[in-house]
Amino acid sequence: MTAATHSSLFPPVPDSADAVLEGLDPEQRAVATALHGPVCVLAGAGTGKTRAITHRIAYGVRAGILQPSSVLAVTFTNRAAGEMRGRLRQLGAQGVQARTFHSAALRQLQFFWPKAVGGSLPRLVDRKIQLVADAAAACRIRLDRGELRDVTAEIEWSKVTQTVPADYPLAAVKAGREAPRDPAEIAQVYSVYEDLKRDRTVIDFEDVLLLTVGILQDRHDIADQVRAQYQHFVVDEYQDVSPLQQRLLELWLGDRDSLCVVGDASQTIYSFTGATPDHLLDFRTRHPGATVVKLVRDYRSTPQVVHLANGLLAQARGRAADHRLELISQRPAGPEPVYTEYTDEPAEAEGAARRIRELVDAGVPAAEIAILFRTNSQSETYEQALADAGVPYQLRGAERFFDRPEVRKAGVALRAAARFGGNDALLDDTVDLPSQVRAVLSGEGWTTEPPAGSGAVRERWESLAALVNLAHDVAAVRPAATLADFVAELDERANAQHAPTVQGVTLASLHSAKGLEWDVVFLVGVAEGMMPITYAKTDEQIEEERRLLYVGVTRARERLHVSWSLSRTPGGRPGRRPSHFLDGLRPGSTGTVGRGGGAGGGGVERGFTGAPAAAPRRGQRSPARCRVCGRTLTDAGEMKLMRCDGCPSDMDEGLYERLREWRADQARLSGQPAFCVFTDRTLMAIAESAPDDDRELARIPGVGVRKLNRYGADVLAICAGQEPGGEQVGD
Repeated sequence: MTAATHSSLFPPVPDSADAVLEGLDPEQRAVATALHGPVCVLAGAGTGKTRAITHRIAYGVRAGILQPSSVLAVTFTNRAAGEMRGRLRQLGAQGVQARTFHSAALRQLQFFWPKAVGGSLPRLVDRKIQLVADAAAACRIRLDRGELRDVTAEIEWSKVTQTVPADYPLAAVKAGREAPRDPAEIAQVYSVYEDLKRDRTVIDFEDVLLLTVGILQDRHDIADQVRAQYQHFVVDEYQDVSPLQQRLLELWLGDRDSLCVVGDASQTIYSFTGATPDHLLDFRTRHPGATVVKLVRDYRSTPQVVHLANGLLAQARGRAADHRLELISQRPAGPEPVYTEYTDEPAEAEGAARRIRELVDAGVPAAEIAILFRTNSQSETYEQALADAGVPYQLRGAERFFDRPEVRKAGVALRAAARFGGNDALLDDTVDLPSQVRAVLSGEGWTTEPPAGSGAVRERWESLAALVNLAHDVAAVRPAATLADFVAELDERANAQHAPTVQGVTLASLHSAKGLEWDVVFLVGVAEGMMPITYAKTDEQIEEERRLLYVGVTRARERLHVSWSLSRTPGGRPGRRPSHFLDGLRPGSTGTVGRGGGAGGGGVERGFTGAPAAAPRRGQRSPARCRVCGRTLTDAGEMKLMRCDGCPSDMDEGLYERLREWRADQARLSGQPAFCVFTDRTLMAIAESAPDDDRELARIPGVGVRKLNRYGADVLAICAGQEPGGEQVGD
């Protein structure tokens, strides 16, 4: 993964402001020296954006232009904020606040709550899912585990987009969200959830932002006090800000323009949480005099990896694609990406595990290898394959490192040894920090050789081994470091959630891999239906899937393996095909390759013996055309009907009326607006095509998986001239 960035592992502090600028490329230096007025940094993957903005802050502080206490740098994860603080300390810029949006807002809320509201701030709940479950129960709505998680996500999206419960159904339809339950039910649960929080005097993470915004809007004296404290703002990952975070930022700024934002619209992959690149793309419109710097020198990946990444974006469409950055690799040439087709998913997992075993045996550290997939449900097959191959692994996004029981126990033991080590016989023969840590952790289950097999025992050993390895890293930079120094290092890392590197292959979803990098990346399951995911229907959703693949590709430094399988299970129908995102990019495929730079082509490797020579392939996605006159369709409503509004309709009017009557009944039963069942356009499309089976019905825009499961049988019965109960009409 990303190399350690903590302060103890950094080079000496620069001795002057000019020394801070040493080693920066011309564009990074332009960022670092642009200290006045609004600044927008468009930074491609691997171009050193964190380096640029931390050196910018440090140069401003060291040159006396910026007061450290007046600078607030905000980002999106505790890890990123901790990394930023560590870099700033090593650049001699102590005192600068580097926090997440939520952390900065919570700090202000805690300070100003007694003055603005009175009393103490309500308790912050760590996880809202139990409250959502209680709200659903109060509404007598049964939610299984998956639905509970999805409804919770809908509530979070509503809050960051500042949507109140009553407005949720319409807002969800307008945003094109595929609601996990009836929108009216979600609105009801959302409303009761808010009531329960008030009754129990608790707040959630979204409330932290909402309440801070409310106080700053209503109390001008408090807003003035905050603005007097913070006069210069830096926002990292600006493409991921939500409307609520943008509103908070505007209130922090007031009428000033001392703002530097950094982002890449091509890495917008969290729109389902309310993130939008619009604020980044509109920055120059809101700030006409802004300084804009583009970082395109890629220091992370080889030219071969960069060529594929550029090729993916060259085929993209939409507003974000219009602002794409074409990367230029600064690294020596490496191997071409390898594309492999397998018969089924278990074969794909076994193939990846076998290759990884070969890489590890050849000396590639397991921690420098990752397997990235679209959904977490794909993980289990790869866990089993790696275990069978004897390859250690870790799950990214699972339990936090410092929250693991064995790590907590190890911390207690190390702290005790640091305090009372002089009386501990275990430490009698130790001569340096690594030997002291090994001695202490041997009492917690660490051994010089890993246990055989996989599972919990192996995972515990991997955690302790990571602490031993960290002790070696610290001692290499600070030979005189003591156990007390090491414990202090662990405490700082725990606060920043900056875990040491675990010596195992990383298994992670593409979303959770954002911000990380490895020498070798295996992108698996890159097939239609998984990439893009089946439920990505609109152009915007499909383009976000492309960006997600782009993020996956740009995680690789040197070697990239891309694979897919023809069927899900052994012996299954080989009906899958590689993702159309790869058309024109992988060897043997056709399609339009945009400008990408670098060498094209690349090696290909087939799957196991016995695989079909090629999967049945569909043609490249073509524009939607009217089925009557052939004109290209761009209007969403016309695309749903697959014809121009002005072209004659062959709709069965009687079928349409029966569908409308049925929809009205469903709306009454569920207590929601009729359009939340199906829109008029969708009913017209159904009446025009009169589908015979689930497959034909699922092809109609507006009929998602959830609605197909809920209403499909009824709709098909009506189309077949039957009542939803199964009897012929008129019988």
